Amino acid sequence: MTNPADMVPFAKTLGIKITKMDEDRVEAELLVRPEICTISGPGQPKTIHGGAVMTFADVVGAFAAYANLPEGAKGTTTSESKTNFLRPAAEGTTVHAICEPVKVGRQITVLQTKISDEDGKLVALVTQSQVAV
Repeated sequence: MTNPADMVPFAKTLGIKITKMDEDRVEAELLVRPEICTISGPGQPKTIHGGAVMTFADVVGAFAAYANLPEGAKGTTTSESKTNFLRPAAEGTTVHAICEPVKVGRQITVLQTKISDEDGKLVALVTQSQVAV
């Protein structure tokens, strides 16, 4: 599978890799590189920046909404997003996202994305709405 995220310049810059994509589920991964980390205290490892977490979820959610576009729609745009940050993910690790539709409507799709660390522990839980355009 070629990486669909490479079609989105910002997603490609971040290094997001879509590993599975269908109407029921989109899966992706992201290496936590220094460029997407925040500042940590002395002696503490750098961790992924909240904005990178939100962007990761937004991209994965957009692809899940795209996979469920109604006939005649050309694309999708985020109308709302809510992120619960649950734990940090350290630099050098890979975070994994699983996005599943909660409700697919004629205009709006509501999705939930779970972002986990390499041990399977939740880093963030994101709920978002995507509007078909």
